[in-house]
Amino acid sequence: MKFKELWDLESAMQILQHKTADAKLWSEAVEWLIQYGPQEIKQLLLDASEIATGTTFPNLKPSHYAPEGEPYYDIGELAKTLGISEEQTRQILESKKQQDQQQSVALDKNTVIH
Repeated sequence: MKFKELWDLESAMQILQHKTADAKLWSEAVEWLIQYGPQEIKQLLLDASEIATGTTFPNLKPSHYAPEGEPYYDIGELAKTLGISEEQTRQILESKKQQDQQQSVALDKNTVIH
């Protein structure tokens, strides 16, 4: 079953609002909402994600933004920030792409992702 089919707006929002939701389940609901939710919810989550990323990884800056506002990151910079190799980073991203959880992963020589 594809990632898009695992959730709907109502179930994702219920998980987001649940006080004791499992962290993995909560993050999957957020991912679904960012990819498939209404624009206003998507934008709120992207803004919160950017604040959290900037706070946790202050040196990691997006290389650019998509027209819809999603940040794109250089894979080399992402790997360096996370303390893992570019190959490990690519493997993680490819795994997410295979699971249909990452809407846009560019794994070419420009090495940018969002």
